[in-house]
Amino acid sequence: MEKIAIKARTHTCGELRAEHDGLTVTLTGWVDSRRDHGSLIFVVLRDVYGISQVVFDPSEDKQVYESARELKNEYVIKLTGKVRRRPEGMVNPNMATGEIEVVAQDVKILNRADVPPFPIVDDVDASEELRFRYRYLDLRRPELQKNIVLRHRAAQTVRRYLDGQGFFEIETPFLMRSTPEGARDYLVPSRIHKGKFYALPQSPQTYKQILMIAGYDRYFQIVKCFRDEDLRAERQPEFTQIDMEMSFVEEEDIFRIAEGLMRTLFDEVIGMSLQTPFPIISFDEAMQRFGTDKPDVRFGMEISDVSEFVRSSEFKVFSSTVAGGGIVAGINLKGGAGYSRKQVDGLNQFVIDLGGKGVLTAKVKEDSWDSSIRKFLTDAMISGINEKLAAEAGDLLILIAGEKMQTLTNLGKLRNKLARDENLISKEEFKPLWVTEFPLLEFDEEEQRYVAMHHPFTSPREEDLALFDSSPGKVKARAYDLVLNGYEIAGGSIRNHRLDIQMKVFNLLKIDDKEAREKFGFLLDGLRFGAPPHGGIAFGFDRLLMLLAGENSIRNVIAFPKTTSALSLMDNAPAEVSEKQLKELGLKIIASL
Repeated sequence: MEKIAIKARTHTCGELRAEHDGLTVTLTGWVDSRRDHGSLIFVVLRDVYGISQVVFDPSEDKQVYESARELKNEYVIKLTGKVRRRPEGMVNPNMATGEIEVVAQDVKILNRADVPPFPIVDDVDASEELRFRYRYLDLRRPELQKNIVLRHRAAQTVRRYLDGQGFFEIETPFLMRSTPEGARDYLVPSRIHKGKFYALPQSPQTYKQILMIAGYDRYFQIVKCFRDEDLRAERQPEFTQIDMEMSFVEEEDIFRIAEGLMRTLFDEVIGMSLQTPFPIISFDEAMQRFGTDKPDVRFGMEISDVSEFVRSSEFKVFSSTVAGGGIVAGINLKGGAGYSRKQVDGLNQFVIDLGGKGVLTAKVKEDSWDSSIRKFLTDAMISGINEKLAAEAGDLLILIAGEKMQTLTNLGKLRNKLARDENLISKEEFKPLWVTEFPLLEFDEEEQRYVAMHHPFTSPREEDLALFDSSPGKVKARAYDLVLNGYEIAGGSIRNHRLDIQMKVFNLLKIDDKEAREKFGFLLDGLRFGAPPHGGIAFGFDRLLMLLAGENSIRNVIAFPKTTSALSLMDNAPAEVSEKQLKELGLKIIASL
């Protein structure tokens, strides 16, 4: 399809090449820089497509040359000129348009600009707060423009791929019923039905299951979701998901669709090939080997349980921990024996700050260990630990004793910290994997009840149904997460399509029949009318884009993000509203006590 041109310009600033030599063109954009060499004035003109160098030469047109003296950074201009090849030795290989320049024949200032509060350049030395306050200027920076363009291309790639796989793009409501289960809802008061509230969706979960019951077989949408929760670098109060649901599928079907999407995205958006199928490990294996259900497998330093070697040691911290049902586990920092006392103390404090009791270390020598606990262990114990941790002379072994899950989690966080500190992670490498067989439930000590690890509509494994009454904590879910470089980028499950099993799950969650009917009656009714087996997955689109763009925060791939305190500094949201608006909604603000 031919692109329809606009009258204001003949070309964009990133479009001109050597083959345009001699062509008269009209460009529009922002003044990126101006250099006055006395006899010539050079202006770099910028738009979202790139930059072009413009030459103002008094021998070509004295009046136009004089007009260029008025130009300042961020002025919006329109200019006409002739494209010519740059002189020999003046080609700029760092610019896509570096082979040419435009000799100005006419220039018109469309709008003047005040001096911006920070330079419109990459790697700008300005606080995030200042950049967010002037986000419209921040978004002019080439770095962010590249990210937003990448976001656009990724979204189009997703739509083309899923359309090709027979998916229907169907929109679901933003105003829905509040069904608190997980993060807090954002509530929207109703003007017509005073005292009642809509909620903004945390996900379209119930709606997409309804669509399966309605027979639409394969659904997707790129959708906004909302969660009122504490924020961090990869979390926002409003975020975007690639949401998918399919009927008559098993886990393997969903894996193949999701892997195909990932492979297509990486190929078409950043030109990188991903090998499929992705590796699959269980939740238990992920915790045992990496101390997290979001393992980064771009580096080694895996966790090993060495409890079997120290259960009878004279070192009471080890032997009493194992006797009490805990574990002793460790990691091996290869070549880390040169760590100073101060560095080791820093690792110890890191674990204490996580809520642990600290670490014990051993510097591996040719014949033994340099460690405060050496005298409490036999040669056989040391040999066994060395073999389990693949230790060699010059390595640093780091051991932690304690309750199993806390010990593994603390070692996992320490493993990631050491990898960052020691630059063990290749930023050019992408290693996805599936984590499966999650527990269906986890016990909330504060509420003294089981809660859903994923959400209450996740199906248990068929073979675990017998454990519902005797050992609910051992029931495994048909749930799966797609993990990439230490980030969960997608998660999903096979759903409960049978009403009896869904009600059993609700009962385990202490959701009685009345509460279930009140919160989810429409879905429960739907399950009674021939619900097909179904399952799905949702990609965190912002998080995936962050990785594709090589950024370390999702705020750099979102056009208008919030701060970590959920503020929009550009338009000062949230803001107070008038008494009239509150009265219309039947609301009154009560000062906090």
